Amino acid sequence: MPRKILCLLALFTTVAIHAQVGGKAVYEFLNLMTSPRQAALGGKVITVYDADVNTGLFNPATINDEMDNHLSINYGSLFGEVTYGTAAYAYTYDRHVQTFHGGVNYVNYGSFEGYDENGVRTADFTGSEIALSFGYAYNIPATDIYIGANLKAISSTLESYQSFGVAADFGGIYVNEDSGLNVALTVRNVGAQITTYAETRENLPLEIIAGVSQQLENVPIRWHLTLENLQQWQVAFSNPARAVGNIDGGQTEEKVSVFNNALRHVIIGAEVFPKKGFNIRIGYNFRRAEELRLLEQRAFSGISVGIGLKVNKLKFNYSYSRYTLAANTSLFGLTINFGDEEY
Repeated sequence: MPRKILCLLALFTTVAIHAQVGGKAVYEFLNLMTSPRQAALGGKVITVYDADVNTGLFNPATINDEMDNHLSINYGSLFGEVTYGTAAYAYTYDRHVQTFHGGVNYVNYGSFEGYDENGVRTADFTGSEIALSFGYAYNIPATDIYIGANLKAISSTLESYQSFGVAADFGGIYVNEDSGLNVALTVRNVGAQITTYAETRENLPLEIIAGVSQQLENVPIRWHLTLENLQQWQVAFSNPARAVGNIDGGQTEEKVSVFNNALRHVIIGAEVFPKKGFNIRIGYNFRRAEELRLLEQRAFSGISVGIGLKVNKLKFNYSYSRYTLAANTSLFGLTINFGDEEY
């Protein structure tokens, strides 16, 4: 079985890639968290394999029949007037065709004051982006390996400029029910712009993510380890605020160590009572913590916490993510089970 896992990982990592992290691509909203549960675990978790219908938006291989007839709606205010939300629904056709998954995520950037090149006030404007997705997963016969794909249609409107694009996500996950071990890999946002904003074609925020999680045997805890931005090794940058002045009046830039750069690929999280009606979650995002860390002041950037509460066929989720002293994010989610079975 391990040999099959290695073959699956090798298959995905042979995809042609461009080095991209935040700010270097169009449609960056595609990499925002899809649910309070994912946000509470540090973000970009791809190893959850249960009835949570939100997981199919980030790793299509996790789509399964436990999600049948589940609808999830999530909403949050990011920073200032920026609002963000997702929705997902899964339907199992039959035991042969299995489960189809649909989802949507959007971001509204609020209202902006407009000015021309001379500083003269013009009309106010807004900006928003939305992506519609359709996904399906398949179990490789006689194995515990699942593979899946999402196809996405993307629309973006910024002031009077509009862009349309298409993308796909490819995922794989190995689920060992005996040991509680899950190993996953996704290649996200493989695609292109169909129409551009101003005749300038830009890359999509392609990203490779790997993850592993395990349910502890005698303790009601599932831990998660996620490695993000594997398509690019160097994700760290020198912070100008940490430059050291020289005797000649110049400055020496901060040197980021190999270990520090490696840590910025890491996200860790844990969920207490993952299979019960009440869940407690905590996560830590090393890159977020390092990039938003303030000098000589403890801001606890990178930490996230959350809870989940199930009441009959309703599941409420909440997460709080720490960014800086002045900017933090809360996400709220509701999942409704329209099926006949409890979850």
